[in-house]
Amino acid sequence: MNHKLLALYGLKWNPFSQELPTEAIYVPARVENFCWRIEHAQIREGGFAMIHGDPGSGKSVAMRLLAERLSRVSDLTVAAIHHPQSNLADFYREMGDIFGVSLRPHNRWAGFKVLREAWLAHLQGTRRRAVLLIDEAQEMSPAVLCELRLLSSAKFDSQSLLCVVIAGDARLIEKLRREELIPLGSRIRTRLATEHASRDELLGCLEHLLNGAGNPGLMTQQLRQTLCDHAAGNFRIMTTLAAELLAAAAQRELPVLDEKLYLEIFAQPVSTTTRRATPKR
Repeated sequence: MNHKLLALYGLKWNPFSQELPTEAIYVPARVENFCWRIEHAQIREGGFAMIHGDPGSGKSVAMRLLAERLSRVSDLTVAAIHHPQSNLADFYREMGDIFGVSLRPHNRWAGFKVLREAWLAHLQGTRRRAVLLIDEAQEMSPAVLCELRLLSSAKFDSQSLLCVVIAGDARLIEKLRREELIPLGSRIRTRLATEHASRDELLGCLEHLLNGAGNPGLMTQQLRQTLCDHAAGNFRIMTTLAAELLAAAAQRELPVLDEKLYLEIFAQPVSTTTRRATPKR
């Protein structure tokens, strides 16, 4: 969003952008609780945590928020994989890159052993915990997920070498039901389901975004209700609709976003069907 548009509405940033400052993100109570449990408990004990839900329900936002909070913890090494690899060799190559360990991807056991030894030395030498955040984890193959489980523990599962937070959609849930992945599923200690957002959550999100951007009166109350009615309980759908309205309002230099603008932009055109004249007999 350009400076002229920001000035037109007195905004500090686009309230409906996916690139909001972290402090401007709307945080539902269940997300806040999940982040607190990870930050204050699980990072000390290690193991797996999982975020799952439909696209647009807030999984990646929760991961971004968690990453920002964990970055403030002084005795942590936090790494993130945003587009995980399904190939085992590529997985080792990426793990080596993000943790600064030289690996030979073609040698599975050597890579496995080097990573383990590096993490143990890291924990013993600096007392810093390793945390790995993996978004879009449904794209990982069962072989890679199994390997991740093996990499994360030592001493007959009595010691966790790192804390792993995976996020994915319904395909991840289905994948974890496979027989070879049941051991991984059983190690998930903390879960967050980014479920269908309630009307109050959607309204609260709009209010938070508008207040944070510096113009709480940008949108009428009636339009807020309408957006919530058509968002299907999905934060991304709601903010996408709002972003399109904001762009249209700015183009017309309208002072406020209202119901009239919504109807002009999104109302379905009335289709006219030409009837054939029935010939008289």
